[in-house]
Amino acid sequence: MILILEPNVDRSSEPYHQLLAYLNDSNQFTYSMHEVQGAVQHLTEIYLLGNTAALSVEQMKSLPCVDRVVRIQESYRILGRHGEENRQNGFTYNGVTIDQSNLHVFAGLCAVDNAEHVEIMFSALKDHGQVTSRMGAYKPRSNPYSFQGHGASCLPWVFDLAGKYGIKIIAMEVTHESHVEEIDAALRATGRATGVMLQIGTRNTQNFELLKSVGRQQEYPVLFKRGFGITLNESLNAAEYLASEGNPNVVFALRGMKNQGGDPHRNMVDFSHVPVVKRLTRMPVCVDPSHSVGTRDHSPDGILDVFHATAQGVISGANMVLVDFHPVPSKALVDGPQALRMDELPWFLEDVAIARAAYEKRAALASSRS
Repeated sequence: MILILEPNVDRSSEPYHQLLAYLNDSNQFTYSMHEVQGAVQHLTEIYLLGNTAALSVEQMKSLPCVDRVVRIQESYRILGRHGEENRQNGFTYNGVTIDQSNLHVFAGLCAVDNAEHVEIMFSALKDHGQVTSRMGAYKPRSNPYSFQGHGASCLPWVFDLAGKYGIKIIAMEVTHESHVEEIDAALRATGRATGVMLQIGTRNTQNFELLKSVGRQQEYPVLFKRGFGITLNESLNAAEYLASEGNPNVVFALRGMKNQGGDPHRNMVDFSHVPVVKRLTRMPVCVDPSHSVGTRDHSPDGILDVFHATAQGVISGANMVLVDFHPVPSKALVDGPQALRMDELPWFLEDVAIARAAYEKRAALASSRS
């Protein structure tokens, strides 16, 4: 059971202390408190653990400072929606709101190679009104001899360039807790020139110690990629590790499943799960068409498969698109064959806008029938 307190509750008030006294005196359950910071409201959620089935919803709702009561329906207690349509979803970070109602494109280099290419990317994004990007500094690879990323050495100039071109958030994969410390140190050294969304890659989806470590910090939101060989429910429970340690600011990314039935694409595109994740959880949902498709092939209509896959996700209500671009794909150190070219950026953004407009019309039509 979850007790959702009144927005911006005064913790120094007598009613709040009365509530705590009641919770501490109960022998039916234990509890933990979680903070949810939205764009305009700060919410406190109290999770009751134990024999909560015997508790009356009406009785708990009558407690001081309690606004709503939610019975838990899924094992992902914090990130789950639990049938409650009005539960706050998403978060605001570094001036950018990411939630289940909006859409952001995170276009950039899968792996940082040099400052020139990073600057070209950031400059193009600024020219097209974008404030979010992706940049890979740490790259886990299947082959131990493949390029593993520049690591901490590239962070200062990547962050400086992001600040120069007004990039507010960079999605950046981490594979070890020390990477979070390196990112934090580089951001402090550059005067917090930008912000970082820590990315958990598909290979680390069930690296539970890494998830717990990343979850214990609450400075940076997390982009969590679905495991490429496990069920959706297993991935959602893995994402809960982040929230259970204190960080509920999680975006769930669909990036395709390992399945030969998806050939000739790199992975079986799983973007039909966008509405499923939004129904089951409060997490904004990201789609990663680059790693799902893995090529620059196009259909007879001239539209690239990456564009088609992106549209499938966006028209289903995706809130974030993670996509690979590179100034010179033939020279990219990682995943060059799937990277889009810089001259294709305006085309891609316009195509995304068309798909988003179609989704909004579909949502309006559904609303008119309810």
